[in-house]
Amino acid sequence: MNKIIYTLCVVGGITLLGGLVAYISGWAPAPYVYTIGACLFALAQINSPAGTANGNIKRLRRQQILGALFLVAAGALMLFMHNNEWIVALTIGSLVQLYTAFRIPKEEKKGA
Repeated sequence: MNKIIYTLCVVGGITLLGGLVAYISGWAPAPYVYTIGACLFALAQINSPAGTANGNIKRLRRQQILGALFLVAAGALMLFMHNNEWIVALTIGSLVQLYTAFRIPKEEKKGA
């Protein structure tokens, strides 16, 4: 199960980044590519095991899921609002993901 989650996370992250690069270049289907990648990444974040009953870890897991949902929301804003509102959701989601990536202890990352 962990290999599937890891694969979803990697494929989703690469697709998400590819969609962003393609959006900058002006490719029309880029928002769809980004949204698919964001959904795969969020699916991996939601389904990864919590690992412990520690309260701090549970809080950080909830923050990871919230960050992933902001990334999906950025995809929805890309699709339905054709201005630059999606950049705010992308920035918030990215900062939350970055914060939680450095706050989760190494022994918890191995179990996930």
